[in-house]
Amino acid sequence: MKSGFTVIPAIDLRGGQCVRLRQGLADQATIYAGSPEHMARHWAAQGAAALHIVDLDGAFAGRPAHTDIIRAMIAAVQPVPVEAGGGLRTDEDVQNLLDAGAARAIIGTRALGSPAELRRLADKFGPRLAVGIDARNGMVQVRGWTETTATDAADLARSAAEAGIQTIIYTDTATDGMLQGPNYPAVERLCRAAACRVIASGGVAAAEHVRRLAQLQLPNLAGVIVGKALYEQTATLPELLAAAG
Repeated sequence: MKSGFTVIPAIDLRGGQCVRLRQGLADQATIYAGSPEHMARHWAAQGAAALHIVDLDGAFAGRPAHTDIIRAMIAAVQPVPVEAGGGLRTDEDVQNLLDAGAARAIIGTRALGSPAELRRLADKFGPRLAVGIDARNGMVQVRGWTETTATDAADLARSAAEAGIQTIIYTDTATDGMLQGPNYPAVERLCRAAACRVIASGGVAAAEHVRRLAQLQLPNLAGVIVGKALYEQTATLPELLAAAG
C-alpha cells in the first residue's frame, strides 16, 4: 500500500450491508444504502488511495462472516489496495482473506497473545499482516469492543512493533462515530510508542481534523480512517484528501 499520510474510507459490513456503529456498539448501527461493492467503487472513484473494510459480524462472532463479499469488493476496485479485518482468529482465517486479494489482513483480539506468537505471525505473513489496536481511555478493547482489558494500548503497540509488525491500525473507540474530532494526544502517544507505521481512526468529521493530524508531524503516522463523516456528508473525500496534504 502507498506510503505517506492519506485518508482511507471505511466500509463496515453487517448482515451483508454497509453500516456504521456509534462507539462500536452493536445496537447503535446506521444502515447506508448501496451494496458493499457499489460503496467500494464509489470511494475508489472519489480518489481513495486505499480502502478499510471491517467484518463486524466476524468481529462479534470471532470468525469471518463476509469473506466472499470482501473478495467481490476487492475485485471491484482493483488496483486500489484493500485492508480488512474482523474475526481473524486463526492462521487460516488470515490466509483466506489474503488469498481473497486483501493487501493487508488485520488481527485484533489475537494480537493480545504471547509476544512469541505475535512474532511468529509477523514472520509468517510479513507486511501483509497488521495489528488493530482498539482502545478506550488508553486501555485495549477486544472481541468487537465488547471487552476492555488491562492492557495499555501504547504497551501493546510497542510490543507489536518489536515483534515485527509493520502496521498498526489504532482506533480510539470513545471518539469513533461521534464526529467530534480525534483524540490527538492518544494518537501521538501511540505513535511515539511504536516504531512502525500507524493508521489512526475515530472522530474525524471535517477537513480541519485531518489537517491537525497531519500537522502533528509524526513520521510514522501514515493516515487516518474515516467512516461516518463521509456517509453523513459532513465532509467530502476530496476535501479530506486535500487536507491530508
